[in-house]
Amino acid sequence: MNIAIIGGGISGLTTAFYIKQENPNVNITLFEKEEKLGGKMMTKRVEGFLFEEGSNGFLSNKPDTLELVKQSNSEELLLRSSDKARIRFIYKDALHRLPETPGAFLGTPLLSIFGKLRVAAEVFIPAKKDDEDETLQSFGYRRVGKEMTDAFLDPMVAGIFASSPDKISVNSAFPAVVKLEKEYGGLFKGMLKKKKKDAGPGGVLMSFKGGVSAFIDSLSNSLDMDIKRDTDIQSIEQNGDKYILNADEKNKFDIVVLSTPAYESAKILNKIDTEFSVMLNDIEYSPISVVGLGYDDLDHDLNGFGLLTTSSSKKDILGVLWDSSIFTDRAQKGKKALRVMIGGQRDQSLALKSDTELKEIAIRGIKEVMGIDKYPDTIYVKKWEKGIPNYRVGHLDRMKKLFNKLENYKGLYLSSNAYNGVGLNDCVANSKKIANKITKYIAKTT
Repeated sequence: MNIAIIGGGISGLTTAFYIKQENPNVNITLFEKEEKLGGKMMTKRVEGFLFEEGSNGFLSNKPDTLELVKQSNSEELLLRSSDKARIRFIYKDALHRLPETPGAFLGTPLLSIFGKLRVAAEVFIPAKKDDEDETLQSFGYRRVGKEMTDAFLDPMVAGIFASSPDKISVNSAFPAVVKLEKEYGGLFKGMLKKKKKDAGPGGVLMSFKGGVSAFIDSLSNSLDMDIKRDTDIQSIEQNGDKYILNADEKNKFDIVVLSTPAYESAKILNKIDTEFSVMLNDIEYSPISVVGLGYDDLDHDLNGFGLLTTSSSKKDILGVLWDSSIFTDRAQKGKKALRVMIGGQRDQSLALKSDTELKEIAIRGIKEVMGIDKYPDTIYVKKWEKGIPNYRVGHLDRMKKLFNKLENYKGLYLSSNAYNGVGLNDCVANSKKIANKITKYIAKTT
């Protein structure tokens, strides 16, 4: 049984890991168009600073990634975030600490007294009767009011998806929140009942010593498979019940897993099914740029995780991560590292500015929201023209049609963050499910 996995990011590697775990005798060939594995999970070391080009970790409240780390013998790499990471800020008209307790919420200037009363009234708001998809903005305005949505949900969705409440589906992006309303009649009612039922910690932010790339290297080294780097698969074709890759025409594969972004998968599958390709191309991505700033000496204490801005603040930055305060190895002792996020759905054009302009935006942004006017000693810029999938309204229905169509192609699978969750935990959990499907398919056909 020959299996091809196209794409060497976390989804491709995790899928390969779990296939091998259940089927040690299958032959897996992984194709990665870049020289280095990892996709958007990539760490850059620049003049002693560690800058993540994408995600910097995962929450421990879901077992999937922790389980993968342990099973791949990578536990020694685990790095727990500092206690400072629990302190978070929102910039609206000024920098405000995100309230963590009911008392702090009552005292926060982020909402007016009327905004707070509207949030409290959520328990009296009737549950939505139908299952029709809606934007996060529509959901938020309906359940907790405009002020709460604009001051809290707006920066939150910018931080997770680089999106905006009016441009993202609450059903696709935040299914657990929708479930609370559906099952319990409201958010507060649901949270109270779930708290009694599921008492326990909410999880800790975790990463890896040396950054996420250290885990990618450890995971790939644990795999018994052929890895072909610098190999760009342009297309695949069917030959009976086999698949032929344009870069490896001597070999026929029984199973092909596309662990590439949806737009790349669309290109690869165009020869097989143009309609399928169109459906994949319809999945939207948010452009985002990351500007890493390193300081050899900085007065700011960076006591916290960082900050997110609201749309109403009219700032050119989405937020700032105080990396050296979150994870101790991101900067050498005495030095400090920040990462500034720019663009997203809030202003797509900003993400695509030149490197020089992005540096200027980042430096101006931290001066305006944090009061830092010192020029950084080190700067690193990474632009993602298509960074994070943006699950628009109707995404669930479109994915249902997409995967129903995929059933027509036996031995062909899709595994990436474009379909059902963008976080590291989501990618690992979904890849494990795909691997289980492949194991069942192997058992059925051999």
